[in-house]
Amino acid sequence: MSDRPLSACCVAEVLGTFLLIFFGCGAVHVAVLMGDLQGLWQVGIVWGISIMLAIYVVGSISGAHINPAITCGLATWGLFPWARVPAYVLSQLAGAILAAAVLFTVFQPYLAAKEKQKGVVRGQPGSELTAMCYGEYFPNPGGMAGTPDLYDATAHAEHNKLVTEPIACLIEIIGTAILALVVIAVTDSKNQAGPGNFAPVFIGLTVAALICVIAPLTQACFNPARDFGPRLFAYFAGWGSIALPGAQGTGFLTVYIISPIVGSVLGIGIYQLMLGRWVAESETPAGN
Repeated sequence: MSDRPLSACCVAEVLGTFLLIFFGCGAVHVAVLMGDLQGLWQVGIVWGISIMLAIYVVGSISGAHINPAITCGLATWGLFPWARVPAYVLSQLAGAILAAAVLFTVFQPYLAAKEKQKGVVRGQPGSELTAMCYGEYFPNPGGMAGTPDLYDATAHAEHNKLVTEPIACLIEIIGTAILALVVIAVTDSKNQAGPGNFAPVFIGLTVAALICVIAPLTQACFNPARDFGPRLFAYFAGWGSIALPGAQGTGFLTVYIISPIVGSVLGIGIYQLMLGRWVAESETPAGN
């Protein structure tokens, strides 16, 4: 929807990303801090619904990218003007930061209670167990956050060995590639097997399914704004270096920013170079 005024598109991207993060990270808060929303599917489907709602609300205005990886992937393949990319990305980050600020405001007592229960100090090692409500970590520390036991640094160190940074990058590349492939396929007007106006539903269900598989490993990012916006807010909200750069050093950049962008470029490229062409050829009348 790049023919819309850029100002309107930016407002739409702020709102759409706010909805995504408010509901999605809100579900993470509820699961980590309160022990509700037990199970990956329960959290994953909230993320899926949040994406569906965001697309239906602002899709006709900005295209509802709500994800810098999708924006960059579309621009790479000539489906979106590069001139609009910086404004879109900044708007997505603004929406994510705003949502994180609202969630922090309303969940602050529960964050403090969880830190007291686990025996950790915000900004010190172990406070990843609450920082994970904002930024993401690999492997997912949610299992440690969900027990009544005090934080165990030795157990955490052993846990962190389960997923290396290169594997985390690969996981995020694959997950985002699948998401981007589905996004471009279900929104392609030439794809007669596509769901039409129900495309946002299937995009949301794709995210929910991906979370069920990938969230235990990397918390399932697929979206640099989803991670970096809340992570940046958490840095200033007291988590400091635990939030940014985090105990995993360059992981915030390689796993949660670069890898989703690479995955999006790959996923959209697969459709543009192969599947999309075959779809177009299948619509060509015989003999032409």
